[in-house]
Amino acid sequence: MKSNFNVSQKLISSHLIDGEMNPGEEVGLKIDQTLTQDATGTMVMLELEAMGIDRVKTEVSVQYVDHNLIQADYRNADDHVFLKSAAQKFGIWFSRPGNGVSHPVHMERFGIPGKTLVGSDSHTPAAGALGMLAIGAGGLDVAFAMVGEPLYIKMPKILGVRLKGELPDWVSAKDVVLEMLRRYDVKGCRGMIIEYFGPGLSSLSAMDRHVIANMGTELGATSTVFPSDEEVRRFLRSQQREEDWVEISMDDDATFDLEDEIDLSTLEPLIACPSSPGNVVSVKEVEGKPIAQAVVGSSANPGIRDFWVVGEILKDKNVHPDVSLDVNPTSRQIVQNLIATSSFPSLFRSGARFHQAGCMGCIGMGQAPASGKISLRTVPRNFPGRSGTLDDQVYLCSPETAAASALTGKITDPRNLEKLYDAKYPRYEYPEDLIINTDMLLAPSEDGGELQLQKGKNIKSFPEFPALENDYKVPVILKMGDNISTDEILKAGVKVLALRSNIPAISKWAYAVVDDKFYKKARKVYDKHSGHIVVAGENYAQGSSREHAAIAPRYLGQVAVLAKSYARLGWQNLINFGIIPFEFARPEDYDSVEENDMIKLENVVDNFLKGEVQYAINETKGQTYELNHNLSPRQIKVVIVGGVINYFKMSSDKSMSILSTSDV
Repeated sequence: MKSNFNVSQKLISSHLIDGEMNPGEEVGLKIDQTLTQDATGTMVMLELEAMGIDRVKTEVSVQYVDHNLIQADYRNADDHVFLKSAAQKFGIWFSRPGNGVSHPVHMERFGIPGKTLVGSDSHTPAAGALGMLAIGAGGLDVAFAMVGEPLYIKMPKILGVRLKGELPDWVSAKDVVLEMLRRYDVKGCRGMIIEYFGPGLSSLSAMDRHVIANMGTELGATSTVFPSDEEVRRFLRSQQREEDWVEISMDDDATFDLEDEIDLSTLEPLIACPSSPGNVVSVKEVEGKPIAQAVVGSSANPGIRDFWVVGEILKDKNVHPDVSLDVNPTSRQIVQNLIATSSFPSLFRSGARFHQAGCMGCIGMGQAPASGKISLRTVPRNFPGRSGTLDDQVYLCSPETAAASALTGKITDPRNLEKLYDAKYPRYEYPEDLIINTDMLLAPSEDGGELQLQKGKNIKSFPEFPALENDYKVPVILKMGDNISTDEILKAGVKVLALRSNIPAISKWAYAVVDDKFYKKARKVYDKHSGHIVVAGENYAQGSSREHAAIAPRYLGQVAVLAKSYARLGWQNLINFGIIPFEFARPEDYDSVEENDMIKLENVVDNFLKGEVQYAINETKGQTYELNHNLSPRQIKVVIVGGVINYFKMSSDKSMSILSTSDV
């Protein structure tokens, strides 16, 4: 192995199947493990069925049920039954409803330093805390990894962030990643892996690192990576898995494409204001605003310390009468270990409301805040309406800030507790031995070939999509601004999440947060023009990995998106389902396009095959826009045939013609 690699380069080089490690070039990576959750996993299992797969080929694949936990009717319950049957049939571990959130449970039970992990959840990079290369992807990319195909990504640049010093009292890991968001905002790390190194690591636990790696996704990063050091060894020992530990560190003369530094000792409590994780200020800048809710837990603050510290702050005190303090445990195992501490009865006596282990309020699955009221949350995202309340006022903060504010009834810098309550900062000491709970993990069956998938009436087979046509004349039916998230393209929440396995039904919610008339407009123009186009600004489709934000628009006839730029996951999902992600060659052309303009795309397939420039002709305005695309030769073939599933079927069927690489 080359002698001057950083940790990220070591992980990539050891799994490189295709391509060269040059930033911006497409590379194919061997995937060791996969992670799916129920909100995206139902579609993954339907995609495996559509591909005619018998059994997965990864070292470990795990299906978690952590999102759609509220069983208000039969639909979520039917999905749980279906997922269990699919896990048995395809050879996948199954984490039962209520066992916990995928990311911390995977880290506890399955994560191994040096391995690759791809998950159909955008916060999969949390496993980078163990020295893994973990990447969030659309469900279809995960399905292909499960059948042994490489994961294709653009080779990222590596941003090395040197940590020094130690965190002061009342400041924790959430404040570290909020500091990164204050510096880089939600799109500043696109096309990068963030790798943390330096002497400051010695004071950060494995679960502290999980917090930071989890929310690297909010920075737009492809992944976040930490070394596998003695702290990772301690963590695995506490999980009774020390045999899985291997040391992985950067070489002495390793370099990075970009570098930054954080002095942990200078950090203060930070908070992300509505309605973006990048809208970060110090807590003292907004303190004093009355709050109605505080939510602790989620994959972004999942460790036992994060709950313990709240209990210690609340010890012998009551939550303010105007505040609902909601506790979302992240796993059964963490609950059992928390019960064994003095912190648990403190939480209970304080008036905190306990919920089942799962994502819950983070994904809008219950715990919606009151209309127009402030909710402080330790979750990773505060996109508009994601909480389930359209006019929500969600702030993102640390457990310390959430606990202090729950006590006072207003946004409070936790450092003020020293004066208000003569409090001392509680520091958690990790025990040598933890209670281990694997009771709700079901191992894969030895042979599921004869087993049948159990499909309830809400579960519909994956729709077939046609190949790309050479010419289109279609209208623009929606124009959007910058940083449109997948929560706005296809919303979360109780009403919509239950429809994830039913594309015809869920398509009625496409872009509903942005334009509640979108579905009717799309159906109308589909019948008349055979499709439509939408226009967007910078960083289109940021946020969640939910491929439904591409599938539903494709089902409604979306031909292409014209945008200034894209978030990585959203861009990849568009390609996977045959929607062309065009970019304006001249960003100012975005300003001249309006809703209802009629757009002609001519010789699209021919231009792709010949490598010629693509144009959009605005017949309404009499203007022509030059378009760029960043598709690789493989991705061009995928789009031409109508998506990855069509491409896979054509590649697998020797009797069918498939475009050769030389064609593009």
